Amino acid sequence: MSGGRAPGRTPPPPTEPGGDEEADVIVVGAGPAGSAAAVHLARAGLDVLLLEKSGFPREKVCGDGLTPRAVAQLVRLGVDIDAPGWTRNRGMRWICEGRQVELDWPRLGSLPDFGLTRSRHDFDDLLALHARAAGARLHTRVKVTAPLTDRAGRVTGVTAAHGPDGRPVRYRAPLVVAADGASARTAVALGLDRDARRPVAAAARRYYRSEARTHDEYLELWADLRCPPGGEDLPGYGWVFPLGDGRVNVGLGALPQRRSKPVDLRAAFDHWLTRLPEEWGIREENAEAPLRSAPLPMALNRRPQYRRGLLLVGDSAGMVSPWSGEGIAQAMEAAEVAAETIALARARPAGPRREHALHQYPAEIHRRWGRYYRLGSLAGELVLARYGYRPVLHPRVMASPPLLRALARLLTHVTDEPAHDRIDALLHAVLRLVPPSRR
Repeated sequence: MSGGRAPGRTPPPPTEPGGDEEADVIVVGAGPAGSAAAVHLARAGLDVLLLEKSGFPREKVCGDGLTPRAVAQLVRLGVDIDAPGWTRNRGMRWICEGRQVELDWPRLGSLPDFGLTRSRHDFDDLLALHARAAGARLHTRVKVTAPLTDRAGRVTGVTAAHGPDGRPVRYRAPLVVAADGASARTAVALGLDRDARRPVAAAARRYYRSEARTHDEYLELWADLRCPPGGEDLPGYGWVFPLGDGRVNVGLGALPQRRSKPVDLRAAFDHWLTRLPEEWGIREENAEAPLRSAPLPMALNRRPQYRRGLLLVGDSAGMVSPWSGEGIAQAMEAAEVAAETIALARARPAGPRREHALHQYPAEIHRRWGRYYRLGSLAGELVLARYGYRPVLHPRVMASPPLLRALARLLTHVTDEPAHDRIDALLHAVLRLVPPSRR
């Protein structure tokens, strides 16, 4: 088995598959979930094979904003967040019906008091590099096609197609971590279907050159957007996130509405841009890329997160928050839990005792997010998907700093455990009243 590499050493380049290979663990997908899992597994002394269908760098539809919860995971991974390319922010600025408020990230014992932004074009590449530096073997342009199983139906590896000619290869390992995004091809091939009762939101974003906003100290969020042509409330919010390099990430997200037609994201986006101040420069002539969209699978909508040697992490398990649409923090946090679970399980002899240990992974995921996501799904169904965030940011709420601070922590899940203050204590008490969700 291979251990981690010494800090500061240049990691080897991605390797070209020469044929069938074996490893202790295979990780499918080198996004934040997969690369984080590979880092933690390699540090635990496991031989990790990280498979990515694309090359790096690459595009990924995302808001590019990281809350303190995500920053904490980067620190735990050992990523240098003071290096060039990272832009810090102090908090969030909410805008609704002509009012705006700025909320600094709270000062908690377990989380940083700042957020970050960085383009996923760079972010995913950096994390994959970090996984290689930790000792993981990274193969790019390898598209996993299906899990390999034995006669009992247990996963024993994956089949894949390598390169433009789709050369078939096989990789074998007793455990596979599926971090292959919203498509969840590996999970679907094993029969782990999406729960249609859980929401799948949609998001769209575009990059613009904007010197006026690129160094903003706050993540800006608009809660009063409309859907043309009828002018209904957007069941979501818009964002303007500074990237610090002369650009901003501008986008919006929308929850599904069961009783009406899907939201036209492009029309809503174009309508919103006409409201933005002209001096910001967020206009067609300053656009640096087309408008791109992607699904956001939410609220643990694929279960169980472990079955017969396969662990689901990130979007493949639907780990995006139904409260805010954030998914990177949850992906990296779940990746760490999965890696710890695997390392502890492998300390037991193969058989029922090891299997029992592996089943602690979904138990821990539901302990952390089950009640929070269940309450968020209910709030989405009753309020957010029907009326958007406008009722949540009522003028009385906007005028009350304590209510706003509590709301911000609820939406972003930036809280301490055990409770740091009265807001934490209140949120924990509310969540304890929520019945646990079915695993």
